[in-house]
Amino acid sequence: MDGALAQFLPLILIFVIMYFLLIRPQQQKVKQHKAMVEGLRRGDQVITQGGLIGKVTKVKEDGEVEVELAENVKVRVVKSTIAQVVSKTEPAAS
Repeated sequence: MDGALAQFLPLILIFVIMYFLLIRPQQQKVKQHKAMVEGLRRGDQVITQGGLIGKVTKVKEDGEVEVELAENVKVRVVKSTIAQVVSKTEPAAS
């Protein structure tokens, strides 16, 4: 019994190290991205995963946002493809 545990100990240690170095940070990154996407508001300046920079003009309920890339040039973008929010707008005072 003791020999079997000693054989599996290195494997268990490798899994624990992999969890803390790879799996856990990736889960935190996904959680931060989800929070960023959920917090999108009209007026936020964003960068898409395709490298387009624009301003959010409308946030839709079906997982899309409307982004204005240039004057009178608006595109519909899936929320999850927003890579970064460059500048946040302040929420309107109630």
